[in-house]
Amino acid sequence: MDPGAPHESAPGDRLARLLRLARDGADGEGFLPFDRWMDLVLYTEGLGYYAHPRSPLGPAGDFYTAPHVHPLFAAAFAERILAVREQLGRDRPFSLVEVGPGDGTLIAGTLSALGPRLGPDPSLRVVLVERSSTLRVAALARARHAARPFGVPVGTTDSVASLGPFEGAVVANELLDAQPVRRLRWNGTEWRELGVRLTDAGIRADEGPAVHDPPEPPLPRAPSPGTVFEFSPAAEGLVREVADHLVSGVLLLDDYGMEEDELLRAHPEGTLATVRGHRSGSDPVAEPGETDLSTFVNWTRVRAVARTAGLEVLSDRSQAEALGAWGFPRLFDAAIAAAGTSEAEVRLRLAVKNLLFGFERFRILELAPVRVADRFRPPT
Repeated sequence: MDPGAPHESAPGDRLARLLRLARDGADGEGFLPFDRWMDLVLYTEGLGYYAHPRSPLGPAGDFYTAPHVHPLFAAAFAERILAVREQLGRDRPFSLVEVGPGDGTLIAGTLSALGPRLGPDPSLRVVLVERSSTLRVAALARARHAARPFGVPVGTTDSVASLGPFEGAVVANELLDAQPVRRLRWNGTEWRELGVRLTDAGIRADEGPAVHDPPEPPLPRAPSPGTVFEFSPAAEGLVREVADHLVSGVLLLDDYGMEEDELLRAHPEGTLATVRGHRSGSDPVAEPGETDLSTFVNWTRVRAVARTAGLEVLSDRSQAEALGAWGFPRLFDAAIAAAGTSEAEVRLRLAVKNLLFGFERFRILELAPVRVADRFRPPT
């Protein structure tokens, strides 16, 4: 066995250890806020959902992402990144950073598309920022395999901050929705924290104390009683972290979500969802460590945090619109011409239909430091 590989625990043992950690972190009445519960069951090393030796991604896993549908998705990202490289200047050091690369499908596809056009480039480095040691190993292997023919170095790190000041492009695809969220409920008078309660009889979702630490941006004012509001300090912290260290270049965020007023109106009970075996659910304490948890991204808050942190919104549009602007039609035409057989062409057309119409809730937000934003305006 690879000594660097994570060891798998039996499901019963894993659950018992997770619950012990949850009890250790709970208050005197056994209450644990939801963001701490979500962080625990998803990311605890060796125990959390994303620490499983079995990858959660792809047809054999629990869900798939756009990069798994067809390599054209990654090729479109490569087009945008290449444009940023040109806008920044080929003579300058360039860092391509993917935060939350998962199993490495997106970064490998991006490098495969970029490599022939960049060739050996000593000023280019690729860095993967991944919490899960399991996924980090898989992503690094895929990325290095794709980069090897072109002599591009690929490494990993624990955080964007560890890179220090840098120039380049930062990519986060379907990352924000999986970041731990605080869940609050308005009772008509005040916001109260939602989370889980651990008792001798077991664990259940429950309401906790009143909120005495209102965040910035501020919470919605006096919605209907019973309204649940979700926001992710971790996701917002990531945006601030990138803003603090990205000197010049772009941050590309691709995820599903809504504006804050839409979320409150369309999802007054919140958007928390569980996924296992490509089936969705809603019980946040069902099979802890074995089930994915996610929520819709609140794009209103993300943009507000970005602006406060010194980032300017370059573009905010649907995934299909962004891909189209980045050159997807041209890439598609080239792929059709190279399909070779009618069967391959049909498979390609079906995959592209899924990419363009099967991810209708997805948006791509492009951000850049305010002082250099005009250099990196994307195509329209």
